[in-house]
Amino acid sequence: MRLDKFLKVSRLIKRRTVANKVSDQGRIYVNGILAKPAKQLKEGDIITIVQAQKEYKVKVIKIPVNNISVQEASTLYEEIN
Repeated sequence: MRLDKFLKVSRLIKRRTVANKVSDQGRIYVNGILAKPAKQLKEGDIITIVQAQKEYKVKVIKIPVNNISVQEASTLYEEIN
């Protein structure tokens, strides 16, 4: 699944267009490497999102086949401190 779609489906970023913009601005890394919106994710990847002066790190647990419910969205990733 594409990075921008995963961010939207998992509700880490509200809209796919916003995920594209944030990625194009160089604020999203996958496994420590700057990532484009079309980056293909796999289970176990570490996503780092830099916003304002905060850094969010999550580990991809599951890649969904299609859209899922809001309640299931948090099961797709695990927060890393």
